[in-house]
Amino acid sequence: MSAHAARIERAFVDETLIREAFEPVDRLAAELQDAPHPEDSGAELVRLARRLGEAGVLRLVVPARDGGVFPELSSRALCLARERLGHALPLAELAFAMQGLGSYPIVHAGSEALRKQWLPDVVAGRAIAAFALTEPDAGSDLGGLSTHARRDGDHYVLDGHKVFISNAGVASFYSLFAVTDAHAPKKKLSAFVVPADADGLRVVPQHVLGGHPIGELRLHGVRVPVASRLGEEGEGMGIALATLARFRPTVGAAALGFAQRALDEAVHHVRTRKQFGAALAEQPQVQAMLADSACELDAARLLVYRAAACADAGGTRAELARAGSMAKLVATENAQRVIDRAVQLHGGRGVLQSSVVARLYEEVRALRIYEGATEVQKILVARALLGAAP
Repeated sequence: MSAHAARIERAFVDETLIREAFEPVDRLAAELQDAPHPEDSGAELVRLARRLGEAGVLRLVVPARDGGVFPELSSRALCLARERLGHALPLAELAFAMQGLGSYPIVHAGSEALRKQWLPDVVAGRAIAAFALTEPDAGSDLGGLSTHARRDGDHYVLDGHKVFISNAGVASFYSLFAVTDAHAPKKKLSAFVVPADADGLRVVPQHVLGGHPIGELRLHGVRVPVASRLGEEGEGMGIALATLARFRPTVGAAALGFAQRALDEAVHHVRTRKQFGAALAEQPQVQAMLADSACELDAARLLVYRAAACADAGGTRAELARAGSMAKLVATENAQRVIDRAVQLHGGRGVLQSSVVARLYEEVRALRIYEGATEVQKILVARALLGAAP
């Protein structure tokens, strides 16, 4: 087991999880460590998904009935995987995370036919999953969704516009959310599995920090069978929220992996870099920066694994909402600071695009926004304290 594995707090991780979930991840991560930055991130993500499948790592994103490791998804296992992969290679972490996020609506609400159609290929890394929720006027406010689905016999016809969709252009299918009743007191959403090759579906690439495959989806008269609907009509909001709640703590775990790698790089650098006749590590200011980073990282790790343990123990919806929001908020914000200090400690080397810490600086920024921005997490935590409905 790697030195990084030993740093993970075992207070929240039992030996079965370490053996069944972490060790395959750790072996693959060691192979992927420091892989060169690809020119084509989309093609590389597809390749990495296949490697994750071959190594058995993607068995963590589905329950045993669909070929998974555990009877139900283990939040602690998902966090272990995202933290370790994030430490080794952020693009591999993204590939793993999106296989889970994009397929979870099927795990949560899919018919037996949809599960058999898609989940074995997700686990093998042959099918690339994507989660299509965000729109130009609907990010944190899901009530602002305008993509709509109209029933037409035994099909639905989908029209609308999605943005910032990870894996757009390389995905095999999209778990996509659309309005099916705009006149209800609260809009009724429904969820659908939309194949990437559906007629009327067009992908427009977007370019973001980190260079990940991401883009817009333009839907014009896309027809999908009623059998492609997830759950009953109008249940889409619950499916979306359940998916986000399940994966919110794991975003914090990804941030831990990025930040731990940055701190490791910083410690190595200050030990070996000499200034004014002595190693940087001997300077009190440098030592204080390292101490701040270590404390912030461990505090965040405890919150993340507390949230994951709460989910695995069957916590109430309110408990999960509060713990998950606190974990994501603190972990992503702390990780940003840890990585920023690592860049500062590297000096000029820290802003070279080829440096590890510069790439991590790009990678971590989006984590404070997606799956609920920091400001939204603060609202959710406050509402939990006040007893208000989330």
